[in-house]
Amino acid sequence: MPAKPPGLKRPTFTDQEALQFHSSGRPGKLEVIATKPMATQRDLSLAYSPGVAVPVLAIAEDESRAYDYTTKGNFVAVITNGTAILGLGNRGALAAKPVMEGKAVLFKRFADIDSIDLEVNSEDTDEIINCVKLLGKGWGGINLEDIKAPECFVIEQRLRELMDIPVFHDDQHGTAIIAAAGLLNALDITGRTIEDTKLVCNGAGAAGIACLELLKAIGFKPENLILCDTKGVIYQGRTDGMNQWKSAYAVKTDKRTLAEAFEGVDVAFGLSVKGAFTPEMIKSMAPNPIIFAMANPDAEITPEEVAAIRDDAIMATGRSDYPNQINNVLGFPYIFRGALDVRASAINMEMKIAAARALADLAREDVPDEVASAYGARPKFGPDYIIPVPFDPRLISYVPPAVAQAAMDTGVARKPIVDMEIYRQQLSARRDPIASTLTQVYNRVRRQPKRVVFAEGEEEQVIRAAANFVGQGLGTPVLVGREDRVKAAAADNGIDLDGIEIINARLSTRNTAYINYLYERLQRHGYLIRDCQRLVNTDRNHFAACMVALGDADAMVTGVTRNFSVALEDVRRVIDPKPGHRVIGVSLVVTRGRTVLVADTAVTEMPAAEDLADIAVEAAGVARRLGYEPRVGMLAFSTFGHPQGERSERVIEAVKILDHRRVDFEYDGDMAADVALNPELMTAYPFCRLSGPANVLVMPAFHSASISTKMLQELGGATVIGPLLVGLDRPVQIVPLGAKDTQLVNLAALAAFNVSG
Repeated sequence: MPAKPPGLKRPTFTDQEALQFHSSGRPGKLEVIATKPMATQRDLSLAYSPGVAVPVLAIAEDESRAYDYTTKGNFVAVITNGTAILGLGNRGALAAKPVMEGKAVLFKRFADIDSIDLEVNSEDTDEIINCVKLLGKGWGGINLEDIKAPECFVIEQRLRELMDIPVFHDDQHGTAIIAAAGLLNALDITGRTIEDTKLVCNGAGAAGIACLELLKAIGFKPENLILCDTKGVIYQGRTDGMNQWKSAYAVKTDKRTLAEAFEGVDVAFGLSVKGAFTPEMIKSMAPNPIIFAMANPDAEITPEEVAAIRDDAIMATGRSDYPNQINNVLGFPYIFRGALDVRASAINMEMKIAAARALADLAREDVPDEVASAYGARPKFGPDYIIPVPFDPRLISYVPPAVAQAAMDTGVARKPIVDMEIYRQQLSARRDPIASTLTQVYNRVRRQPKRVVFAEGEEEQVIRAAANFVGQGLGTPVLVGREDRVKAAAADNGIDLDGIEIINARLSTRNTAYINYLYERLQRHGYLIRDCQRLVNTDRNHFAACMVALGDADAMVTGVTRNFSVALEDVRRVIDPKPGHRVIGVSLVVTRGRTVLVADTAVTEMPAAEDLADIAVEAAGVARRLGYEPRVGMLAFSTFGHPQGERSERVIEAVKILDHRRVDFEYDGDMAADVALNPELMTAYPFCRLSGPANVLVMPAFHSASISTKMLQELGGATVIGPLLVGLDRPVQIVPLGAKDTQLVNLAALAAFNVSG
C-alpha cells in the first residue's frame, strides 16, 4: 500500500470567535423567510384569511394534499433532548440548540431541505415519544439527534411504529451508512469478500450497534462480527453491563479483551475514545488491515501512528484533515431528500443499503474538475480515496435517486418518481456548486499554503485576520508595519502573533532591490530615484506589491484604509496585467438558491464594445477557475433590441465580437437582468443561446455593476464577495474600505488561490 500523505492542518479558532460567530448580527443560525409575495393586501388575503381557507378545506378532505399546499413535503424536524451532545455528554436540552440549528443549516445547505430544531426538555422516554407523536403531523420527516443510548433505540423504534413519516436517528444510521460505504470499497481494494471478513467494533453505543446491524444486512456473518464495550468483548453468557441491544450481538468466543479481539482480524471500527487502539493491537491485525478510527474530535489512533507501525493499512477517521473522512453530512441530507421526494412512510434497511452502495459507487467514478480544483489534486479511487468528499456536487444526484428507488422497490413510497433521469437533473439544479466556492478555495489553499502579505499590518482587524489566516492553516501571513505598533495592538486585543511575520518597510534588507525595480518601471513616467525610494520606504502598498512582484510573497491584500481605486493605482505602478488579460473587478453575489458573478464592478467605467467582450472573456475564465461552466448574460436595459439605446448597441456589438472570437463558453445579449436570470422569462425568447439562467453577468457600465451589487447586499440580503481583482500578473486583492477581519481572510484566501489562474 502507498504511504499516506501528510494530514492538513486543522482549522482552529478561539472560544470568543465561536461565540462571536453565533451572536453577530441576528443571533443564531436560522431565520424564517416567506416563499410567497407579501407586498399587497391581496397577497396577504391569499396567504392568510380568507384565502387560506381553501387549502385548509382541501387538506381536511384529503391529508395527502398537505404535501401540495404546505411545507410538509420539504420539512424535517431535528429533535433532541440534549443527553448526548457531540462529545460533550448530557448538557441539557437548551444547550443542544446550537447543534440542532447547525444540523438544520446542513439540511438546507446540502439538500435544500427546510428544517426546524426542537429541543424536548425531558429524559423520560415516554414523554419524548408522546411529544413527537403529537406534533408530528406537520413534518415530512424526523431526524433524531444527540439522544443517549439505550433510550435512543426505544424512542426511534416506537416513533417508527407510531408515525407514517421517516424517522431517522442520525447518530446511529448516518455513521453506519457512511462507514459501510467506505468499507465496501476498502474490501474491494484489499481483495476481501463480505462473507469471509472478520471485524471488531469498539463502542457499543448507538453508532456501534447500528454499524453492525447494517453490516449484517449487507451480508456479514454474525459470527465474524465482534462488539466490544468498556468492559471488553460482548460474548454469549456475559451478564455484566449488558442490555437487550448488546445481547443481540453477543458471539460465541473465548476472546475477552479488546486486544484479544484484534488478533488476526481484518477490520477494526472505532466508535469510542481517543487512544483506545494501541500499536500492539494494530500489529496483531491481518495483512492489509482496514482501520476506521471514528472517535471525534480525536481518533482512537491517528494515521501517522498507524503508518509508523505498518505500511499496508487503509485508514479512515472522522476528521476532515485526513483522507477518507467518515462524515455524516455525506448521508443524512441526501437520504432525507430521496425519502421526501417519494413521500416515503419510513426509511427502511433497503434504503440505507442503497445509500451506502451509492456512496461507494460514487467514489469509484472519475473526479470532476471542480472537486479536483478544490483539493489541489484529482483524488483517485484507492486506499486514500474510498469515500467521496463532502463537497462533491454529484452527491445530490447520486444518493437521493438510489434512496428513492429503494423506497419504491420496497413499497414505502407514496409518490413514485416516473422519470429518474429528469429527477436527477432536478436534484442537480437544487444545489448550486458555487455555494461551496469559499470552502473549496480554503481547502485548496490549505493543501498548498501560501505566503500572503497584508499591507496595512498595524490595523487591528488586519492583525486579527492574519491570526485567523494562520489558525485556519492557510499559510504564512506577513504584516507590513512597525513591529512595536503591531505587537502593542495585538497585546491590547488579545491576538496571538504565533506564525505571523512582521516587516518594517523602512528597515527591510530588500529595499534596495525594490527601489531599483520600481525605478526601472517608473523612470520614464516622471519618477526620480528618490521618488521610488520614498514610495518603497513609506508607502506600504508599494512595498507589499514589490514583495509580490519580486517573489518574496505569493499574494497581497490591502484596502482597509484606502479607497479601492487609490489602492489599485498604487498596485498598478508595481504590477502589470497578465499578458493577454484585462484587469477587471468581479463580484460574487450569493443569494437564495444561486450564486452569480458580476463584472466589471471595479475598473472600467464606460466600456466600449471591445471592452465588454474582453470583460466577458475574463469573467468566464474566473467562473471556470471557481468551478462554474460559465453562462454569460450580456446585460442592458433592453432585451434583444427593444427598446433601443446607445448602451444597448455597444452590448449588441460586443456579442458580435465574441461571435468572431469563437469563445468556448455560452453567452448572449443584449438582455435585461430578469430575462438573464429567470428561465420562465427566457422561454419567451426561444432563440436565446443560453442553456439555462446566466451565472455570469456582464454589466454595460461600471456604475450599473457597482450600484446593483451594493443594492443587492443592503436591500436584498445577498452576500457580496469582492470585487475580486482579476487580470494582474501577480495575485492581489483589494478589500472594501474599512473591511472586517472575516472579509480580509476571505480575500486573502482568494488571493492565495489566485482567481486569475
